[in-house]
Amino acid sequence: MAIPSLDAFQVIADPSRRQILQMLTYASYNINSISENFEMSRPAVSKHIKILQTAGFVTIQIVGREHYCILNQQGFNEIRKWINHFDKFWNNKLNKLETVLNSKKINQ
Repeated sequence: MAIPSLDAFQVIADPSRRQILQMLTYASYNINSISENFEMSRPAVSKHIKILQTAGFVTIQIVGREHYCILNQQGFNEIRKWINHFDKFWNNKLNKLETVLNSKKINQ
């Protein structure tokens, strides 16, 4: 059975998942260490981590009995593509405005 793909924006819409991603920019943490930063049960934190893992934002590395969460670039690719689309749009608009303003300067 295939795992349904998750929309990256729905995944990061949850504030707890965004906080987990922020934490993982500093270091890899085991699930217990992550749980200590939230006022929710460890199983609830594990569920958030599983969603992040399924969406490609987090990789789980097993060291002995510990499961460490590590950021994974794959999950951010969809978001990056979406933002890049709008960056190109705005850069194009600004370049056109610059052209118009420069032509007005020359004509004065």
